[in-house]
Amino acid sequence: MTTGDGLSEFRWGTRFLVRLLHVYFAISRGMTLGVRAACFDRDGRVFLVRHSYVPGWHLPGGGVERGETALDALVKELREEGHLVMAEAPQLFHLYFNPRISRRDHVLLYRVTVEQTAPRLPDREIVEVGFFSLDALPEDTTTATRARLAEISGTQPVSHHW
Repeated sequence: MTTGDGLSEFRWGTRFLVRLLHVYFAISRGMTLGVRAACFDRDGRVFLVRHSYVPGWHLPGGGVERGETALDALVKELREEGHLVMAEAPQLFHLYFNPRISRRDHVLLYRVTVEQTAPRLPDREIVEVGFFSLDALPEDTTTATRARLAEISGTQPVSHHW
């Protein structure tokens, strides 16, 4: 789909770059590790993001870089993707294997109570963000995101695969 603003070409280029980076990481690292967070505000709503380069609504997060702790990566990703700060210490919920990315990819999922310090305006990476009630998630929330939220809420058994 061409939007007239050049974003369709950017999305293709970004998707290619993301795939290229995953190939590089698979070669250069024994394992890739990411962090994601189910971020809840004081009203119990969950924070979700919609990226420019992949479809659907997702939990915020990203990769843990060499020399970075998972907690440092979590703090960074929450700040970058939503202007979020943790109101309490994060709780590690589970470690998942993510074979859809590669045979080496793992994701740490945290449950976090957050506060948003400023509105998150759209840019080339994040096109939309929002807090949503668990019973009113956006229609195109990804299957994995819905599954993780169901696991956290206790309505679905915990899987070991993202």
